[in-house]
Amino acid sequence: MGEEARYLPPDLPVLLTGMGKVNAASAVAAVLAVGPRPALLLNLGTAGALRPGLVGIHEVATVLQHDLDTDLLRTLTGETYGAPLSLAAEGAVLATGDTFVADDAERDRLAQRADLVDMEGYAVAWAAAQAGVPCRLVKQVSDEAGEGAARTWQEAVDACARDLAEWAARHVV
Repeated sequence: MGEEARYLPPDLPVLLTGMGKVNAASAVAAVLAVGPRPALLLNLGTAGALRPGLVGIHEVATVLQHDLDTDLLRTLTGETYGAPLSLAAEGAVLATGDTFVADDAERDRLAQRADLVDMEGYAVAWAAAQAGVPCRLVKQVSDEAGEGAARTWQEAVDACARDLAEWAARHVV
């Protein structure tokens, strides 16, 4: 989202994918299909915390889809669709889905499998993997998923964008 990229260094090539898995996968795939292949695809963005006390910036080690019934699909077809993707040796587990995690029961269920939740990470990583391009996901915690969050994404996004820009200036540019 533009709000998350607002303060990124001007010389950093930025692709705004839009919100959700379809937008993210489509945008990344379209760019990778026509242009020179980058050495690395870096996804910077915000994520909700699935556990109290998770703050700051986290590199994602594993990303999974929380809104795809992979077990049922495997039972029906014998094939695995949407398996978790390993990206780094250490780091957070990110659950990606097209639905907001707005209630505590859903948050607690997801927290058994993941640390953070977003709406684009899996799609970005999947599109990069399909093109054979290495990918890193770096997420800044914007809020806590669930009903009683102390702050909303809208309230936190500007500070998150500044933190992500500082991270990018130190690690990328």
